[in-house]
Amino acid sequence: MIALIQRVKQASVDVDGHTIGAIDKGLLVLLGVEREDDLVKMEKLANKVMSYRVFSDEAGKMNLNLKQVQGSLLVVSQFTLAADTGRGLRPSFSGAGTPEQARQLYQAFVDYCAAQGVPVQTGEFAADMQVSLVNDGPVTFNLQV
Repeated sequence: MIALIQRVKQASVDVDGHTIGAIDKGLLVLLGVEREDDLVKMEKLANKVMSYRVFSDEAGKMNLNLKQVQGSLLVVSQFTLAADTGRGLRPSFSGAGTPEQARQLYQAFVDYCAAQGVPVQTGEFAADMQVSLVNDGPVTFNLQV
């Protein structure tokens, strides 16, 4: 699984001109699922996202995680993260999870994070979404398990 996380001051996702998810301080998580992913990898990645120290402490050092700053998550499915871009000029998606697998693991990720007490907003799986954000820093990390 792949999570591209961005520390944000605010982020939102719209579908058909309507905002369906929005957060203030927290992390925008673009989540990609690969063929070999399963619930064990999902849980490991979710814990990493929630525990990754990307927020500044009083000394200005990135020492605090999402829970410590009482931040929120905006989780958006991102099929293209699973692309193989190593050859040619067109991405290959042969390593991406099936739509059914991706939907299941995406929802499991959202449910798991919410069960840990983190406020979670979402996009709409497989929809044409417009994502807006104010990247704080900018701070962006690519997490994989």
